[in-house]
Amino acid sequence: MAAPAVPAPVARPSRGRVLGTRPWAAVVFLLPALVLLGALVLYPILWSLVRSLYGIDDFKHFVGLGNYGDVFTTDATLTALKNNVIWVVVAPTVTTALGLIFAVLTERIRWATAFKLVIFMPMAISMLAAGIIFRLVYDHSPDKGVANAVVVGVHDTFAKASAYPGARPRADGDLKASGGGSFTTTGTVAVGTPAALPLVGLPPASVASQVPASAATPAGDAVTGTVWLDFAPGGGGKPGRVDPGEKALSGIRIEAVKDGRVVAKATSAKDGTFTLPASAAGARLRLPAANFTAQYAGIDWLGPSLVTPAIIGAYIWMWAGFAMVLIAAGLTAVPRELLEAARVDGANEWQVFRRITVPLLAPVLIVVLVTLAINVLKVFDLVYIIAPGSTQQDANVLALQLYLSSFGGGGNQGVGSAIGVLLLLLVLPAMLFNIRRFRRENRR
Repeated sequence: MAAPAVPAPVARPSRGRVLGTRPWAAVVFLLPALVLLGALVLYPILWSLVRSLYGIDDFKHFVGLGNYGDVFTTDATLTALKNNVIWVVVAPTVTTALGLIFAVLTERIRWATAFKLVIFMPMAISMLAAGIIFRLVYDHSPDKGVANAVVVGVHDTFAKASAYPGARPRADGDLKASGGGSFTTTGTVAVGTPAALPLVGLPPASVASQVPASAATPAGDAVTGTVWLDFAPGGGGKPGRVDPGEKALSGIRIEAVKDGRVVAKATSAKDGTFTLPASAAGARLRLPAANFTAQYAGIDWLGPSLVTPAIIGAYIWMWAGFAMVLIAAGLTAVPRELLEAARVDGANEWQVFRRITVPLLAPVLIVVLVTLAINVLKVFDLVYIIAPGSTQQDANVLALQLYLSSFGGGGNQGVGSAIGVLLLLLVLPAMLFNIRRFRRENRR
């Protein structure tokens, strides 16, 4: 019986043949990319590392790690480090959370495509344009800043603004400051003797009514008086007396106070006159502070305490759409059978979201968080444009401090390079985490 034939060994193609070409050809095609990578990435990193070891005068004086010591001892850089920590903790977390909420909402609402378009639209705007937009949004004047226009509108809805902010009594008059911004007469009032309550400190053109003041008529069964702007156009007139051309102050609240208690109240009429009952005789007249409080001007969004949260809000407005799109893409891969099975088992929507949707989306959420964390470490444009000069140091971040140290008046590229190296070291862990995660997913 003949022995079975042994198949001849199959020759394995070389690696170059597997790739479909020779190795040297692959190197030739990769060379332009490698040159660009070296010129735009590797060379700047090495140059910054070397430059960070020298002083302010280029490469003349070697200072070793002295620039790194300056980085961790200078107030401006320490403020930038603190703000970067706030950015890394707050901005990616809030942006990812909003992106998750928006992504889930797009599956529950009609016109989901239009909703996604509106949320994602800020991504089409450059950081420069977004910074200019929010610099106007956060303007302190309610006439310019949208944010303060809304805040002032809501405030004035529940707390009516004073009609005469800044008004005050004459220094030589009977009205004196009585604490808390109110003014009270030193003498008491009587029936039949009109009370005079002259005020100054207001431009005549700012008086809304523009009605001439009238001297109160004596009454035998009431206490009468007049509140007016004691200023005659063109000068002249007698202080403490209603003169022709002087304007009435209508809507002023007057309180009659006896032994610390308010016994009667009145409001001045269009011509400035008011009437109190006879029970007010013997009382002192008080003009409450609510008549003169300055108009509510809104919130100082770009002040020292709120400038960083305000800029983070602008960043979230821009990047929430990015997070929504990535999370929505991951949400389409979630098995609907699991969600329906949980609902059949009695789980409510919050339990389905918290115990099934979020755990299944964890890989996508991590990708978004890490990507945004890398991004916020490099934030520069928004801070530089939105923060005014008076509070720019309060909103300082490392990327901005790098620019200010190197080119913004500091002129010390050694310290700037040290900050650049520090930024690279802060970004590296997130980059390595992403690389390991990509490799782990590829092995699956």
